[in-house]
Amino acid sequence: MTSVDAVTGEVVTAGAPPPDLSAQRVLPLRHPGRWLATAVVVVLAAQFVHGLATNPFYQWGRFGYWFARPVIVRGLWVTLEVTALSAVLGLLGGVVLAVARLSSNPVLRTVSWLYIWVFRSVPLIVVLLVLFNFSALYKTLSIGVPFGPGLFHFDENKLATELVVATVGLSLNEAAYAAEVVRGGILSVDDGQRAAAAALGLPRWYRFRRIVLPQALRAIVPAYVNQLIGLIKGTSLVFYVSLLDLFGQVQTMSSTYPGDVVPLLLVATAWYVILTSLVSIVQHFVERRLNPAVRP
Repeated sequence: MTSVDAVTGEVVTAGAPPPDLSAQRVLPLRHPGRWLATAVVVVLAAQFVHGLATNPFYQWGRFGYWFARPVIVRGLWVTLEVTALSAVLGLLGGVVLAVARLSSNPVLRTVSWLYIWVFRSVPLIVVLLVLFNFSALYKTLSIGVPFGPGLFHFDENKLATELVVATVGLSLNEAAYAAEVVRGGILSVDDGQRAAAAALGLPRWYRFRRIVLPQALRAIVPAYVNQLIGLIKGTSLVFYVSLLDLFGQVQTMSSTYPGDVVPLLLVATAWYVILTSLVSIVQHFVERRLNPAVRP
């Protein structure tokens, strides 16, 4: 008695040993569209690289000349300084705002919400320009009795240097976005774990530090690194408050050497790519430390 095998299509005789399926050749599923898309991408990438290498308009010799010039390095240092100060102050402010948003106090919740709403609605360049012209509104600042006489007075023109204006403006803007990142990370932790820790009688600060925060950081770190990368690029706006950062120095040199506009812009692009890449590398190792089971 014979039959046809449904898998191999071969004729099988009753009582005969089953065929050895391991010896059968498995044909992979073909994807002609995938190969066509790959070929198109490779050709376009090759054309782009070839254009970068052969187009004299890019002036790679001048790019190498400007890349590590002292004037560019000074601007780069200012960019790093403003970024570091704004990142720390912005994150601290974001944590305070996030805690206020999660507070049971309606006043704190309302004030925090209003702050976040305002600074997420107003463009960063507007914030910087308002702070830069702050002396037109308040020529002196004072500390004293509320609605009463001031005890200590400060000259706003001397206090608000270009570095201070840039740092304060970026920090105020960064705090609004960092607050939502921190709040989202805290809310991502399951409420059941908080309830279980509270049922065990653990102190509130201990619950937050040992249970909530380690889990919240897994959600906070990737989102905040995106904010940090945006902050690095956002420092290019401080040029409009007369602070010569990396982009400001490039703009100044472009005005002095109009024939080197393109290589100078490429220098700024290269340094921004280097800075953001370094931040991404740090993010990779921080995420692996926070969650060893994940290998991105």
